[in-house]
Amino acid sequence: MFLKKKHVAPKATYREVWSKGDAATKLSFFIMGSNALSNKQWAKGLVFLISEIVFIAWFVLSGVPTLNSLATLGTDKTKKVVYDAAQGVYITKQPSNSVLILLFGVLAIILCIAMIALYIANLKSTRHNYVLKRDGEYIATNVEELKSLLDTRLHATLMFIPLLGILFFTVLPTVFMISMAFTNYDRQHPIAFSWTGFQAFGNVLSGDLAGTFFPVLGWTLIWAVAATATTFFFGVLLALLIESKGIKYKAFWRTVFVIIWAVPQFVSLLMMAQFLDYQGALNNILMNLHWISSPIHFIDNQASPLVARLTVIIVNMWIGIPVSMLVSTAIIQNLPQDQIEAAKIDGANSAQIFRSITFPQILFVMAPSLIQQFIGNINNFNVIFLLTGGAPMNSKYNGAGSTDLLVTWLYNLTFGQEQRYNASAVLGILIFIISAVVSLIAYRHTNAYKEG
Repeated sequence: MFLKKKHVAPKATYREVWSKGDAATKLSFFIMGSNALSNKQWAKGLVFLISEIVFIAWFVLSGVPTLNSLATLGTDKTKKVVYDAAQGVYITKQPSNSVLILLFGVLAIILCIAMIALYIANLKSTRHNYVLKRDGEYIATNVEELKSLLDTRLHATLMFIPLLGILFFTVLPTVFMISMAFTNYDRQHPIAFSWTGFQAFGNVLSGDLAGTFFPVLGWTLIWAVAATATTFFFGVLLALLIESKGIKYKAFWRTVFVIIWAVPQFVSLLMMAQFLDYQGALNNILMNLHWISSPIHFIDNQASPLVARLTVIIVNMWIGIPVSMLVSTAIIQNLPQDQIEAAKIDGANSAQIFRSITFPQILFVMAPSLIQQFIGNINNFNVIFLLTGGAPMNSKYNGAGSTDLLVTWLYNLTFGQEQRYNASAVLGILIFIISAVVSLIAYRHTNAYKEG
């Protein structure tokens, strides 16, 4: 029994739609929704028409002045005392608020792009109705169009509100932040600032911040690799240990380690910071055992940079190993036992089985997750900020300590004394580029990608 093939009307070019369409079709090129209204698709036609009217009114009354202001970010850069002839007194004229000008300017550009997309949708709808009418096909009524929003086009209905959320709470702030990198927005220009092109990029990559950026970048990458590798490797070993045949009460041991992960991270890190303090419990224990003669500076400003960095890596292991253990446990429990038994029969020991069978299969499954963990560690704000606060401070760095990552240095530049918002925006862009490039390169070299 053969299914009847659905008839698909041949496409038409927009030139054909314009030259051979009726008056309502041609009018849709200028007045959105005209074709839909002529075909009694009232809801669609009114949405297009009202959107165009509202946009034109906004663009004339507010859009054009907003876009004009965006070019200069405000004409008044400083506070001025001017004479008000109407009141006959001198008044203080405040500088232009460049932050709001930039924000509303970016929003205006996004609205213009959204309107262009809506206009294209109007043209596609017009062409679709023209082709159906040209070929004598049935054109959906207004009621059928509305019903399709809960049937064949349900995906578009469900995605509408999330897309609006992404537009206003993700796209808008991101574009605003990127735009800020091309200005001189800092402590010296807190209200009114100007476009400066790539000057802020030059300051970070080759200017006064370059001596901080490259060392902090190097430590960030070392930290990300070490934090990811240690938590993964020891998490796998812990999972193998718990799943060993000689271990009793497996559920209990898994629960003990999960509790560490379940405790809010800021609580664990603040507690660990007190534990590792110069006068904290760890130093007291070591001195009582006569293992050390004087307290050790682990994470304060007098600590050695190497000691502080090793400390944060070890503390991160304590927090991150339970996560890797849980994921590895699920994989280990589903490993093909016939391969392992065959290897044992062939004389392979536990280390050989782990190296040739267990570890490769765990790595195959967890490779995408490891990439995600690596990027998360590049942006791991909590561990550094709550544990060391960037300490020990480094006199060679500008606003950063020896344990600061790029993301914590960004925070210092934004909320510290310098308040270099443009440099912070540059760092945000560079962190994104580094994360994206590393993710793409790493993922393309995984077996999961090659065999997918």
